[in-house]
Amino acid sequence: MDLGLKDRVYIVTGGSKGLGNAAARSLLAEGARTVLAGRDGQRARQAAAEAGPGAVGVAADNADPGTPARLIAAAREHFGRLDGVLISVGGPVAGGAAEPMDEHWRSAFESVFMGSVRLAQAAAAELGEGGVIGFVLSGSVHEPLPGLAVSNGLRPGLAGYAKTLADELGPRGIRVVGLLPARIETDRVRELDGLAPDPGAHRARMEAHIPLRRYGTAEEFGTCAAFLLSPAASYLTGTMLPVDGGARRAF
Repeated sequence: MDLGLKDRVYIVTGGSKGLGNAAARSLLAEGARTVLAGRDGQRARQAAAEAGPGAVGVAADNADPGTPARLIAAAREHFGRLDGVLISVGGPVAGGAAEPMDEHWRSAFESVFMGSVRLAQAAAAELGEGGVIGFVLSGSVHEPLPGLAVSNGLRPGLAGYAKTLADELGPRGIRVVGLLPARIETDRVRELDGLAPDPGAHRARMEAHIPLRRYGTAEEFGTCAAFLLSPAASYLTGTMLPVDGGARRAF
């Protein structure tokens, strides 16, 4: 199946590692070109070089209000067009809801929430018919995750924003989609598993609650992202796709 991604251009934030990098690699494998953004410019450039031709790495912090304009300019400068963005940001610090974490809440709100909103707004102003804005969110949109109070507070709000944006941009032919990963093999998930007293036993318990009885791979997530961002998914908007091996039981 041809996803129709050849020569289309996407900005991918958080593209130097993890889920963002997996999505960028899948887009590139289908013939797209990507601007890989990451806070560490050297790592972003290295990730782009490793991903192969058609990728360029750019230093960009989602919390910086100037980031959207800089990334859009990079896409125009290097590839001459922009067809979509995938907004992926690192997970906020772990912690409970009753813990005093004012500074963590403030910094996460700027990077995870406002950074995503600003880039989505800037992309909405640039994209034409057929454009797409994607959000990498979390299964916490539907069900809070133990010990991740900040993420539980911010991700559902972003999902609501994305759904609202889909309503507003639909008449212009611009789609808005979200991906809800759960236990995917990334450094972030390994870090969270490592917080348990017995990481091995914790992982076994988590896998036992997944119908497929295993964690997903970054490549599997990337393939789902590439499809949702592609013209092959042209009638999907406002969609929040769980990528979780069946862990979400609700319809």
